[in-house]
Amino acid sequence: MDIVRVLRGTGEPLRIYTPIADVIADISTFPDLIESIYVEANGLSDEEADRLHFALIRLQIYADVHRYENMETSQRMKYVAQVLEKLIFGSLMLEGGEPGAISAE
Repeated sequence: MDIVRVLRGTGEPLRIYTPIADVIADISTFPDLIESIYVEANGLSDEEADRLHFALIRLQIYADVHRYENMETSQRMKYVAQVLEKLIFGSLMLEGGEPGAISAE
């Protein structure tokens, strides 16, 4: 699965997508890279910030749709996307509680 492609959707990729994809590939790097991702996000233009916000939402949706294909990867994708969305944008646009929360189905 190409995480950058999911983040990009049908638009052009932003440079910030690469470190986000890297973190999803190796979640152990997230604590080390979260600040640099946050700083890079704060330097984005308003249009780029909107694109990033929708990229994080797209990642959450993709993780939900494909959750049973690879549960571990889907959980990492959703966790990273939710933590970054909450940190960068202050709240979660999609319902579902706190980052990493598992809902009963």
